[in-house]
Amino acid sequence: QVQLVESGGGLVQAGGSLRLSCVASGGTFSRYNMGWFRQAPGKEREFVAAIRRSAGWIYYTDSVKGRFTISRDNAKNTVYLQMNSLKPEDTAVYYCAADRSIGGGTVVVPHAYDLWGQGTQVTVSS
Repeated sequence: QVQLVESGGGLVQAGGSLRLSCVASGGTFSRYNMGWFRQAPGKEREFVAAIRRSAGWIYYTDSVKGRFTISRDNAKNTVYLQMNSLKPEDTAVYYCAADRSIGGGTVVVPHAYDLWGQGTQVTVSS
């Protein structure tokens, strides 16, 4: 059974950096589209970044462009989210997700993904 486990969250001051990791156990990681989402208290889960199985296609939500970088290492079954210049509004629980479907549909909405990690808390203090 495939599982996703995130790590790397924590408390950081505004302007600081964190790198999130998400390791997939089981399955064929290289075939999955991978995404990062976040959810702040009282808000809906929102798309942050995604990387397709080929790694040639990468997407970001506008608010993180130029600050966050998504990458993957298929040999390590891991997807990363490097977060720089963090802001208090980046505070949320961050989730990684896997789209194990064969098709090439959208990757920017939660319902495109069928497997989720447990989440890791990121808190940015002002």
